[in-house]
Amino acid sequence: MTFDAIKNKGLTLLQWIFVCVVVGFFSGSASAIFLLALEKVTQIRTDNFWIIGFLPLGGFAIGLLYHYYGKSVVKGNNLILEEYDTPQQTIPFRMAPLVLITTLLTHLFGGSAGREGTAVQMGAAISDGIQRWFKWAVIDRKTMLVLGISAGFASVFGTPIAGAIFAMEVLSFKKVTFKTVFLSFAVAFIAYYTVELWPVTHTHYTIPIVPEFSLATILWTVFASVLFGLAALLFSRSTHFWGHLFSKTISYPPFRPLVGGCILALVIFNFSVEPYIGLGVPVIVDAFSTVNPWYAFLLKILFTGFTLGAGFKGGEVTPLFFVGATLGSALSIVVPMPIALLAGMGFVAVFSGATHTPIACSLMGIELFGLESGAYITLACVVAYFCSGTVGIYKSQIVKGPKVIFIEKIEVLLNRIKKKNII
Repeated sequence: MTFDAIKNKGLTLLQWIFVCVVVGFFSGSASAIFLLALEKVTQIRTDNFWIIGFLPLGGFAIGLLYHYYGKSVVKGNNLILEEYDTPQQTIPFRMAPLVLITTLLTHLFGGSAGREGTAVQMGAAISDGIQRWFKWAVIDRKTMLVLGISAGFASVFGTPIAGAIFAMEVLSFKKVTFKTVFLSFAVAFIAYYTVELWPVTHTHYTIPIVPEFSLATILWTVFASVLFGLAALLFSRSTHFWGHLFSKTISYPPFRPLVGGCILALVIFNFSVEPYIGLGVPVIVDAFSTVNPWYAFLLKILFTGFTLGAGFKGGEVTPLFFVGATLGSALSIVVPMPIALLAGMGFVAVFSGATHTPIACSLMGIELFGLESGAYITLACVVAYFCSGTVGIYKSQIVKGPKVIFIEKIEVLLNRIKKKNII
């Protein structure tokens, strides 16, 4: 190798290190600002219940912002997935401030939504904006989008390993090179440690008792995980159903969250459903030690699907944590396993099924709950992944791999059984 070749490779390496530092720092800082603001608006809503009466106006404001200034970015996470699969144009930077402001409005006035979508979209907008500085090939732009997803996810949840893998797995590992893997981990840790510089505290969960792995516990884990997968399927279908219903019945987009906000406000004021609005983190924490009502996960699916389907903004992942943790908690009545373990399994397994990312979710569970529960967490994520169908929370996600093969074989088997019955 000549001196010039070595020099060029060295300059390229320094360039990518610089990019990781910039993307990680700015994405991490954006997530930190978002988390601090989210905590503030949540506290304001909690202390001033009457503010939920402004949910329709908040929804109308969100609708107007996206209708007149954000048509190019209204698809959110789906736009990122589409740009990765079929690059068309750079993601407008306006995606970052728009999703930040509108997510805060959603939580301030009482909508049920998450936060990962906001962080991922901010990270992708930042990273894709930075790539304008360089005359890179399409493959390098794909790497930049991976970096944005990785930085956003890792920083908002405090799970750098899971964030790095999630960024690649949600894209079905398409066009992922060793360079992409290395850079994804690098930017995830930079973003994670950037958040650590801010006065931000991530929620901690513990699973104090983990039984020995046995045939009985394996069978019970599989049983519970099948239900986690079906809950993930129901969550995804619910969000898509409400979105389709609102777009079909209300032609003017800003009116959709306005009408949705009116319905939500009326329900919240007339029924005791406060635990099911906002992020729901206190309920998630409580699920690890207290048995939740069997219907808790269903109400969260309903409120989140309706909120996002109406046009409010925010993520789906924290509500998925809520659904999984409360379902696992409720199952502790019939499943002879520790409540915290069941809640933890559901926490990540429902997420795994809804996003088709069992590897990232398994690692996330280990990062959050410890290595001791790793075998149960991994089994739960894999089983839920296979039982959640091919429809996830991201419409533009192209589902490939063993799940598709497994479902195709099941369909062939069912068709054969059906034909035999007819004969």
